[in-house]
Amino acid sequence: MTMLTSNKSKSFSADILRPAQSPEGGWGFVLLPDSASEILPRRGRISVSVRVNSKEFVAMLEPDGQKGHWLKLNKQILDAADLSFGHTAGFTITLLSHEPEPELPEDFREALVAAPAAKETWSKTTPVAQVDWIHWIESAKQAKTRNKRISDACDMLAEGKTRVCCFDSSGFYSKAFRAPESL
Repeated sequence: MTMLTSNKSKSFSADILRPAQSPEGGWGFVLLPDSASEILPRRGRISVSVRVNSKEFVAMLEPDGQKGHWLKLNKQILDAADLSFGHTAGFTITLLSHEPEPELPEDFREALVAAPAAKETWSKTTPVAQVDWIHWIESAKQAKTRNKRISDACDMLAEGKTRVCCFDSSGFYSKAFRAPESL
């Protein structure tokens, strides 16, 4: 298996799907073919440059729970790239030379501000590990679970832990992550 490295690209075609949970068409998505996901260096969230219909943007691929990935296309991207639901489009993904620093959810940012030791460890944590921490927090299905994960994350970070222990970022073993259902 050849791994995609920065500045190398993988092209593929995919159908533009309408999510069943948002049928009014506010956003769409594509499922990456196995041949595209297999060459990525990780099964969890990963940032890539995407080119479709001469439009280029940076996006985070999401795990589909089947050791693959899916890509969310917001309304602005759908419109700018002239993409329509049910049609097939050509995509090219390029792995970024480095994972960008992820955007912190407001509640987690506030918790880190209130926990200086956790914030210090966070600042020394790699962006890839930060993505996993955020993914773990955001994957909570209930507010109570999310709040506990934020508290636990701050405790673990304050102890100097830079990685989420026992977290399956691909969703394959835990079945925590899935691509949206399509109409």
